[in-house]
Amino acid sequence: VQLQASGGGLVQSGGSLRLSCSASGSIFSINDMGWYRQAPGKQRELVASITSGGRTNYADSVKGRFTISRDNAKKMMYLQMDSLKPEDTAVYYCNADVRVGTWYGTSKNYWGQGTQVTVSS
Repeated sequence: VQLQASGGGLVQSGGSLRLSCSASGSIFSINDMGWYRQAPGKQRELVASITSGGRTNYADSVKGRFTISRDNAKKMMYLQMDSLKPEDTAVYYCNADVRVGTWYGTSKNYWGQGTQVTVSS
């Protein structure tokens, strides 16, 4: 199973970016998914999460500016980031709990490789 994050880049303060995360491999089902970020010198933190049923959760710092979504059929997850601020600058990672192979397969947690988001002031 692999998670591939994409969509990062350099944007001015107040701008927008849309991150995508694709899952591939021997996947029976994907349960909770989430976006995390890690800024230089800081710990990795949860940005937003979404259940397989679409229930969402956001860090207080991004509420009202970021929107997480997923397409279960395509095994994709997205993060629409609006009104970006310099403090949003970080490497963004996607994360997913995946049931591997069959309905009785093991549920494992996977990380994507990260995509850099830089917001200039």
